[in-house]
Amino acid sequence: MFGVFKKFKDGFSKTVSAISRTTHGLFGGKKIDASSLEELEEALYTADFGVETTEEILAEIKRAYRKDPDLKGQDAAEIGAVVLERVLAGSEGQLAPAADTPTVVALIGVNGSGKTTTAAKLGHLLKTEGQSVMLAACDTFRAAAVDQLKSWATRLDLPIVASHTGADAAAVAFDAWQAAKSRGSDTLLVDTAGRLHTKSNLMEELAKIRRVLQKHDAKAPHHSWLVVDGSLGSNSIEQAKAFHQSFGLTGLVVTKLDGTSRGGAIVGIWRELKLPIYFLGLGEQPDDLQPFNARSYARAVFGLEN
Repeated sequence: MFGVFKKFKDGFSKTVSAISRTTHGLFGGKKIDASSLEELEEALYTADFGVETTEEILAEIKRAYRKDPDLKGQDAAEIGAVVLERVLAGSEGQLAPAADTPTVVALIGVNGSGKTTTAAKLGHLLKTEGQSVMLAACDTFRAAAVDQLKSWATRLDLPIVASHTGADAAAVAFDAWQAAKSRGSDTLLVDTAGRLHTKSNLMEELAKIRRVLQKHDAKAPHHSWLVVDGSLGSNSIEQAKAFHQSFGLTGLVVTKLDGTSRGGAIVGIWRELKLPIYFLGLGEQPDDLQPFNARSYARAVFGLEN
């Protein structure tokens, strides 16, 4: 568990440094004051925690300060983490297996969000947990996507069903389901083409993939997850809302959090859509995709130990 928490803390290092500088560095062992609270407020807004969450955190700290004028920075950090964990109650997605395997997970999102690498990393994670996994390279629209997923599959020793660029993505999904079923795979991960919700042809392709999968299993895909770039901050909320309205999402994977100081966007997405967060991308290595844990996240961003 310590190793997992360390990944959270390291992955959110830019967000952590912005916030913990106020709660640890600026007045860590000293009593808080109006100036330090203003700096904390600014840090929380900069990290994209949003008005509602920022106000809740500050209100709790001020309430504690009124009771104890000797309240210190470390105490304020502990309070902030408790508030965050409370706000995120119910946000942790659990990947439950389907009644009849394979469990089909469709990964959706815009170009550059990290869908293809997420598919590979998720396959690797499930494999290390003892599951059998099949990858479906259904991003046949982008020239390099199929080769990219094939490369990851070779590197991580994961089976894959793929075709050529420009192939019918739904046909690839159909073949992949049959292959996963015949092999007794636990999970089929479907990497789809990056799309904007305004691109009707690609949205129709996504609907076609769903229709084809449902010929095999009426409940497929069992999970439809939006892979969203966490460095977009509050803009990721609007993206998630658009995809949810057009396709009906069941959860989120938030990527690229290691390269941004805007790690608070996770909270905004949850508050806005109440879509469970399944995994976080906290780095470039295969094991840097980690299941979302609200407590670890809340304590990590405030620079606290788990």
